[in-house]
Amino acid sequence: MPSLDDVAELIDARRTGPGPLVVGVTGSVAVGKSTFAAALTDRLAERPRPPSVELVCTDGFLLDNAALLARGLTLRKGFPESYDAEALARTLASLRQGAAKVPVYSHITYDIDPGLAREVARPEVLVVEGLGLHDPAAVGLDALIYLEAEEAHLEAWFTARFVALWRAAEHDPASFYARFRTMSAEQTEAFAGEVWRQINLPNLRDHIAPARERADIVVRKGPEHQIEAIVSRYDASRSSSSAGISSLV
Repeated sequence: MPSLDDVAELIDARRTGPGPLVVGVTGSVAVGKSTFAAALTDRLAERPRPPSVELVCTDGFLLDNAALLARGLTLRKGFPESYDAEALARTLASLRQGAAKVPVYSHITYDIDPGLAREVARPEVLVVEGLGLHDPAAVGLDALIYLEAEEAHLEAWFTARFVALWRAAEHDPASFYARFRTMSAEQTEAFAGEVWRQINLPNLRDHIAPARERADIVVRKGPEHQIEAIVSRYDASRSSSSAGISSLV
């Protein structure tokens, strides 16, 4: 069966010099980008000649809630126009030269938290996970990994995550999800489904999914988040499709 080790091997093989190899990880909301990217950094650190690795999330480059409100984009969070793509590109360019300060997004307050900003050292491999990576060249990626799954699985994962955060907010009035505590569990689940269908699904179809065709590696996930298949454009000699994508499985 294919595994994360196969992805780490492909990425490690792309390291051709001392400069940072900047690798993006993108895919739908709730596909598991953060978990996958964190696990990938661990796998890279376990390679025979382990590189120094840093992980950055594009959520930190979302416009803050006040800016989104002023621009009428509150319900467009996660869409391309809700990101400061220029700031992301500048930061990635800076990390090719040295250390840089990276903004951080809080999933508790649902906003940028200036107090969480962190200094990131120049690594040998920089993994950048999140949305806003649909144009790899524009933000300065060397490689892009796209995570895909059936839309029904994505909706189920999103709903389960939303309900879990709703439950966790019961004793945390600072949580963004505390505002939904007046709803029942059934109402919360139904509301999450509406958010998925009205916001996240259109974003996936219109803006996120097209990145699949620009990706160097596509990882397909099954209903339990297991890796079912990996396809790569790196090995043209094993091409199995007219698009030049070669399967590892």
